[in-house]
Amino acid sequence: MFRTSRGRRSLIFGTLALLILGAVALYWQMSQVVDIRPMLGQGQVAELNAPPGFRVTVYAEGLNNVRFLALGPDGVLYAADRGNGRIVALPDADGDGVADEIRPFATDLNAPHSLVWHKDAWYVGVPSGVIRLRDTDGDGLADKETALIDDYPSSGHNTRTVEFLPDGRMVVSIGSTCNVCNEEDPRRAAVVVYDPPIGDRATGETIFATGLRNAVGLAIHPETSALWATNNGRDMLGDDLPPENVYVVEEGGDYGWPRCHSGNLEDPEYGSPGACEGVVQPVVEMQAHSAPLSLAFYTGDLFPAEYQDDLFIAFHGSWNRSEPTGYKVVRLAFENGQPAAQVEDFVTGFLQADGSASGRPTGLAVGADGALYISDDKGGIVYRVEYQ
Repeated sequence: MFRTSRGRRSLIFGTLALLILGAVALYWQMSQVVDIRPMLGQGQVAELNAPPGFRVTVYAEGLNNVRFLALGPDGVLYAADRGNGRIVALPDADGDGVADEIRPFATDLNAPHSLVWHKDAWYVGVPSGVIRLRDTDGDGLADKETALIDDYPSSGHNTRTVEFLPDGRMVVSIGSTCNVCNEEDPRRAAVVVYDPPIGDRATGETIFATGLRNAVGLAIHPETSALWATNNGRDMLGDDLPPENVYVVEEGGDYGWPRCHSGNLEDPEYGSPGACEGVVQPVVEMQAHSAPLSLAFYTGDLFPAEYQDDLFIAFHGSWNRSEPTGYKVVRLAFENGQPAAQVEDFVTGFLQADGSASGRPTGLAVGADGALYISDDKGGIVYRVEYQ
């Protein structure tokens, strides 16, 4: 009896020791490829840096997981206050560069991420689809809500970005369910398009472009009217692969995921020789794991002339990297309607020297005043960038 009990104890202790050693080994292995320090803790107002002549100030704070921004027909900045389930207006009637109030426009929404004004209504991306919001009596509050699409699967990447093409068709980007896999629903890792006009239900659903793992940011080029997108590449291929990308999204285009990344990198699990044949090439490559989200072409008149039509991109920041990267807003200079160089830092200071981050840039919009507005979903803050 005694020997049996002692043997069982030895077996238990041996098993526990193996489990502990395994956990330590797994932790060490993951620590070589993952650094989540910037994602931890509460966000706070950051001391931000910008090129000479530019100034960054707090425009609004007290929001919760604020995502994308958009300019309304009234010249007011609107925001998807995702954590509070609402769309809010951020007016600055006195023009002092600080929002007068956070005014709810629509509440009780399910995790709104993106918003775009089209004709006479707001179109809002939520995990299950797209809703339309109208203020029919002009009191500043949405009084008519219509679910145009409500059948998107919401597992995995569940932000939905809505944009309108110049011909009136509505496009929606829908991210993948996974890091890398073969999707069952063809709408995943794709951009979907719908016929105009948009009635009480979106109709004519077709696939506009495929192979975009998570094209969170969409924007229309101010001169060419082409659809541009950011794309978040797959994880677990090391610190520097695959590059993050910006694409011009062509109708019918194949962008490669999961078999091919960044136009020429065959996936080690799902790729094979020739996997990148026929894949649309990116317009620009950027540091892997930067997590580019919103993008905005500068169309205001406050910045110097050389910034006109340049592209700004919000880097949400890495987690799958041994050293954090991203957590900033970058500029892609243009000449004659085409990128003229690689991206360069524009607003920095969110990422600290100790690996923590005071915020995570998420949304971008050019205001009626010509300033660039940046949302920070970690801090619940909207910043304003002006040129003095």
